[in-house]
Amino acid sequence: MNRLRKIFTKSRSPEDGIFFDAMQTILGFAPKNLDHYKKAFTHRSSSRVDPEGNIINYERLEFLGDAMLSSVIAAYLFREAPRGDEGYLTKMRSKIVSREHLNELGKDLNLIRFIESKVPVQHFGENIHGNIFESLIGAIYLDRTYIYCEKFIQKRVIIPYVDISRLEGKVISYKSLVIEWCQKEKKIFHYDIFEDNAIDGQRLFGVKLSIDGKVIAKARATSKKKAEEKASQRAYFAFQEKMDKK
Repeated sequence: MNRLRKIFTKSRSPEDGIFFDAMQTILGFAPKNLDHYKKAFTHRSSSRVDPEGNIINYERLEFLGDAMLSSVIAAYLFREAPRGDEGYLTKMRSKIVSREHLNELGKDLNLIRFIESKVPVQHFGENIHGNIFESLIGAIYLDRTYIYCEKFIQKRVIIPYVDISRLEGKVISYKSLVIEWCQKEKKIFHYDIFEDNAIDGQRLFGVKLSIDGKVIAKARATSKKKAEEKASQRAYFAFQEKMDKK
């Protein structure tokens, strides 16, 4: 048992001891100030405030963690891709820190189990996983400074998931690809909603993508944005050979 763990055993509740052990396992090092990590998992619905009346939740830490993650990944890409220009580096960073990828990282660590909230977990949207992953990084920065953020990101993001050659071929937005191709080829495109229904209490949007007056793809999803992305993906596969030559 390390020195910090002994201190927590003597001075904190059994629940804090369990939380300390869980954080140490996830982080790969011992927390110093456990309160930062507790805040990283506090949802706004908890309605907590500090003695000065400031609201306590993970959102400010999420902002800080997003900046730390972006910084560490930018420095990594700068070192590992010496021939990449600014546009290339920006695209590669976007692929690594995409909301989809951050959600996967949060799920892999099962961070949702630590959430303090008055809202049932099943009512959270998908992005909660990525949000608290970023807030955890923010807590690490406050507790252990930048160098430990770097260690954590290296261990949990870069080593297991970042392969530059594979990332170069990864598509993070089919809609962006479709729009870029249409603009280059001087084609007229439209995304139109053809359906907006509630089925079994869940709202569904139907979107069709037309190019040069012809409907190319249709898709349904729980948001207009998701439906547009799905329709764009189908359009991409229909025109993949042409788009890949852009």
